[in-house]
Amino acid sequence: MNIIWEKPPEPPREPLGFGGVIRALLRGVVLGTLVFGGLALLLLIRLAERPLFGLRRPLTPFLTQFVCRNAFRILGMKFSHRGSPMQERGAIVANHSSWLDIFTLNAIKRIYFVSKAEVAAWPGIGWLARATGTVFIKRDRKDAKLQQKIFEDRLLAGHKLLFFPEGTSTDSMIVLPFKTTLFQAFFHEHLRHELHIQPVTVIYCAPDGADPRYYGWWGDMDFGSHLLKVLGARRQGSVEVVYHPPVRVDAYPNRKALAAAMEASVRGAMPADRQAIPQ
Repeated sequence: MNIIWEKPPEPPREPLGFGGVIRALLRGVVLGTLVFGGLALLLLIRLAERPLFGLRRPLTPFLTQFVCRNAFRILGMKFSHRGSPMQERGAIVANHSSWLDIFTLNAIKRIYFVSKAEVAAWPGIGWLARATGTVFIKRDRKDAKLQQKIFEDRLLAGHKLLFFPEGTSTDSMIVLPFKTTLFQAFFHEHLRHELHIQPVTVIYCAPDGADPRYYGWWGDMDFGSHLLKVLGARRQGSVEVVYHPPVRVDAYPNRKALAAAMEASVRGAMPADRQAIPQ
């Protein structure tokens, strides 16, 4: 079924109440200690890791995984996964619903996000992104060759780069058409016969009785209020990560064919009521 998807309005905000405020405060303190304590330790380890190993990061990604897995324990949110993260050299593509994707996709596999350059300047999130090795890209043709070189160096160094081909986050109830532009980077002669791509589906389920879009973060939604809502929830929902079989880049003739195949895999693992194809 095809539908027309436009950014839906933000769900009405519900007051946290006294209990919610206390829960948000307690969880926020513990989560903040975990995240920023982990960040401080990561930066300390990088002082030795960088000169010894260069682009390769044999130690710090395990710390990132530890922080992200325990973030869900602090939130009281169920986390599960199906399938296996790929061992081959290459990249990962996934649907994008929320800032929670940072924790969700780092919890199982050592990955490095590819993000728009503006994120580097965001307070808090920008610091974490830079420290954990995020690749920032500018939508400027003048930088195309430099970005291609960065992709090549990171991918050939064994980094698993993660892309969000939808180009934006959604309300978690739909998978938008994948943009094909970034897939072109994989077809460079230095890469196309060396790399695999693994599609990954992220499925958020809201707490019982809550709006099904509960964990979605889209459009102009305020990060602070969304964070407080999640931290203060009395009941939490769940998230499941589905790892699909990886495919060789050179098994596809061009970026459009590869993007279409990855989109179909990601959408196909969503619940039946979330598999509509937007125009």
